[in-house]
Amino acid sequence: MASRFLVPVLLCLLSTSSAAQSGLAPAERPEAKVYALFQKMDTTVSPGCALSIIRDHKIVYEHGYGMADLDHNIPITPATVFHVASMSKQFTAASILLLAQEDKLSLDDPVRKYIPQLPDFGVPVTIRELLHHTSGLRDQWDLLQLSGWRYSRDLITDADVLSVVSHQRDLNFPPNTKVLYSNTGYTLLARIVALVSGQSFRSFTTARIFAPLGMKSTHFRDDYDEIVKNMAYGYLPSGDTYRLSVTNFDTVGATSLLTTVEDLALWDENFYTPRVGGRNLVQQLQERGKLNDGEQIGYAAGLEIGKYRGLNTVDHDGGDAGYRSDFIRFPDQHFTVACLCNLGSANPSDLARKVAEIYLGPQMQPAEYAHADKSKPLTLTPEQMKAKVGTYVNVKDPDDLVRFVVKDGGLHVGNVGEDDTYAVEAIGEDHFRLTIAPDEFTFSHAGAPLQLTIRHEDGKIETFSAAPAFASTEAQLAEYSGIYSSPEIDPIYELKIESGPNGKDSLVLHRIKSDPDTLHPVTRDFFTADVGKIRFTRNSKGVITGFLLSTGRVIDLRFELGRPAIPTH
Repeated sequence: MASRFLVPVLLCLLSTSSAAQSGLAPAERPEAKVYALFQKMDTTVSPGCALSIIRDHKIVYEHGYGMADLDHNIPITPATVFHVASMSKQFTAASILLLAQEDKLSLDDPVRKYIPQLPDFGVPVTIRELLHHTSGLRDQWDLLQLSGWRYSRDLITDADVLSVVSHQRDLNFPPNTKVLYSNTGYTLLARIVALVSGQSFRSFTTARIFAPLGMKSTHFRDDYDEIVKNMAYGYLPSGDTYRLSVTNFDTVGATSLLTTVEDLALWDENFYTPRVGGRNLVQQLQERGKLNDGEQIGYAAGLEIGKYRGLNTVDHDGGDAGYRSDFIRFPDQHFTVACLCNLGSANPSDLARKVAEIYLGPQMQPAEYAHADKSKPLTLTPEQMKAKVGTYVNVKDPDDLVRFVVKDGGLHVGNVGEDDTYAVEAIGEDHFRLTIAPDEFTFSHAGAPLQLTIRHEDGKIETFSAAPAFASTEAQLAEYSGIYSSPEIDPIYELKIESGPNGKDSLVLHRIKSDPDTLHPVTRDFFTADVGKIRFTRNSKGVITGFLLSTGRVIDLRFELGRPAIPTH
């Protein structure tokens, strides 16, 4: 049998006559350009990706690159089964919408009607808000990690998710006032489907979606030690080789869908020729959420509605352990790319869009961003750049901070607590623009401290104020040391003063199943660490009483200074 790795070459050879007729050399054909994107991972010693390109009702190209199982030398093919992480959410949303079509539930029902374990936050959280990520519920993965679970190492079940969610006392924000991605909502949606239908979520989705569409290699995995034929193992880079990185979940809805690029083509066709749910389901899946103030968000029901280089897109990606996935549809062009990978460092979202550019490039807008202001950038002196360096605090949200630094001879901006920074260019001594996006930055010296205004592409304007520099002394650090506990998660968090390799004292966080985590001072009472952003609280006498921890998808989780009381029985 010919080696699988000769397939792209054979495709080019077999199509030579048609290439000649079209005037394209084999290397210029779309299939050859697609292969070039994946060529580096198409070896017998690397994980990789499966790809399908769907156009006008049929798969026009499919291929596997790299290995599904490095232990047993099993290659990836279009029939390889992948864990697709958050790409699962569109099927969870479809299940809820199917039950709503049958009047078995209403999207405006309060979630507590079905799941009484969900705390009463003083305002109802609805099914519709779960669908659109506007519920304000804290994210399950963040909460579990804060509680001591090691993501993808310790077994995580639906019961674990419900347990940690049931102990929450606050929401991230009032429902439907903001949008913040929350996996919790989709776990609860799957739970509602099971309760309302009387079937397991896996059984319901198989009977109502996957079987009718002929998706024979697709199901929700609700048993982590189940044997699955043709399954790709997930991997992460480790030096010159790779290490295994697989999921350890008995939880479904937000994740845990297993599927193939071939089966996804059958689901894609349902958006053009609906066999499951009819036109109504297709429309509702793509209906974007709307906040209380009337703002329409980009997230619909398990799908993100957007644009790429001027073309409309319907998309969702996913990432768990060593798995990465993306499934992007260009509905107006009837063109879709499914890219499923078992390499944690892969970027299937970028790869899928590059594939789309090969086929749809002439219909797309230029890739480079063109600023409305055509002014040529200015060259500032080192002193002028240094004057902008520092941390700036959002006047409406004290946990939202940006920082300006001088890097590679120019001014860069980034979020506090994140390593990445982005170059800005001057179009005035106090006026800058991001080089890769339309954001503009204006500094104002009217009064003290220095003020910063950020204008975003959508016209939104935010105001920041320069924060005073904070160099903590040992005495100041001692003020923060101690044992902290939260009524919403179980473990205690201990802060100690420890000397680093350079002899400098730092505040270090110790918690269960986690490495020591050094806190980095930003402003007085505000620190960043690997765990997130920590803002200490004080009483009316100025004495430390606790701290608020924000991780991105968990906002202001409250900790109190002192050991928790031990219940007596």
